[in-house]
Amino acid sequence: MADVETDTVEGPVGEAALSGVEPWRAGPERAAIGVLLCHGFTGSPQSMRPWGEYLAERHPEYAIELPLLPGHGRPWRELQATRWTDWYARLDEAFAELKARCDQVFLMGLSMGGGLALRLAEEHAADVAGLVLVNPSVTRNKPAEALLPLLSKVIPSIPAIASDIKKPGMKETGTDRTPLKAAHSLSRFWTVVTADLPKVTAPLLVLHSAEDHVVHPRNSALVLGKVSSTDKREVVLRESFHVATLDHDAERIFADSAEFVARIGATERAS
Repeated sequence: MADVETDTVEGPVGEAALSGVEPWRAGPERAAIGVLLCHGFTGSPQSMRPWGEYLAERHPEYAIELPLLPGHGRPWRELQATRWTDWYARLDEAFAELKARCDQVFLMGLSMGGGLALRLAEEHAADVAGLVLVNPSVTRNKPAEALLPLLSKVIPSIPAIASDIKKPGMKETGTDRTPLKAAHSLSRFWTVVTADLPKVTAPLLVLHSAEDHVVHPRNSALVLGKVSSTDKREVVLRESFHVATLDHDAERIFADSAEFVARIGATERAS
């Protein structure tokens, strides 16, 4: 069995951390293959942990990291105080740590986590072995999002966006409301990441839901159309909404990602 470790999350005074949102890791300290997983905006490692556990069970030789992004896993006011640069800095730090102890590092992200993974691939093109993105968030989804610069100054938060899941009984553990200053920062990040998409050269697997009430499928189309990757594949998920990692198509996502890593990893080792 893989070595598995779960960190604890301590909330600030007066603010209790949500249950089940801890960072998670598995596998050996030194490995040929490392996998860095990233959750989405207002989400937490809870939405990605089944993916990590699937990979760890079948490939205990992989080093797997699933960090908790700043401001997440706590009441919405904690997230309100953070910006996209904070979220990216944490992921960049986790990537550097994993790269230092692994020969190859693969990035896997859901929603904003997919966008952050793309940013890593833009800035560290030579060091990213491959990308697996699920409903990546890189551009505006609804006309109302154009008003975020104004709305964020007068409205602190709106209802939560978590748990867009088709499968009955499944729930995403996420922030209780959506803080608009943080959402505005995310919209500014979209401009940054989309401008540099041609810098992405790593092999790419994009899985997106046919029906998504949070991130429009145009996001995936934009990514596939602008990256410079020559090895890229699109998979449409017919039975899942936005949080597909907890939905009917989860097993398909996990299995396809495992096959992707095995194929790309073998090719790189051979070359």
